[in-house]
Amino acid sequence: MTFPCYNTALRTAARVVTAAYDDALAPMGIGSAQYTLLKMLAGPEPMALTELGAKMRLDRSTVGRNVRVLEKNSLLTLGTGADARETTVALSAAGRAMLKAATPLWDKAQRAFEARIGKDAAHGLRDLLQTLE
Repeated sequence: MTFPCYNTALRTAARVVTAAYDDALAPMGIGSAQYTLLKMLAGPEPMALTELGAKMRLDRSTVGRNVRVLEKNSLLTLGTGADARETTVALSAAGRAMLKAATPLWDKAQRAFEARIGKDAAHGLRDLLQTLE
């Protein structure tokens, strides 16, 4: 079924694409949301939860839930920022290993998406969607 509503079409497409990436990452025991979070934390410095949420365009409670899942699996470490009220998060050694192991699966999902709609269309779509950020 097609909808003339942009929101409905984008949300439906997002669910289809997310499911494909989640399926690709399933052997690692993480989903696309967790992979994206690990990727965002790949830098050398811990990041405040508030900053992480802003970068991912997610509210703090959603980021907190994903962080708790990854911390429970020893993929992240939590700390305290310069302001003692701020929680910071960083990749653990296991998190870095998970990211390294999961990246080929992510890349394979990227190539599958490009193959499905064409590489030029995929790049164009990504570029167009980034104008909304």
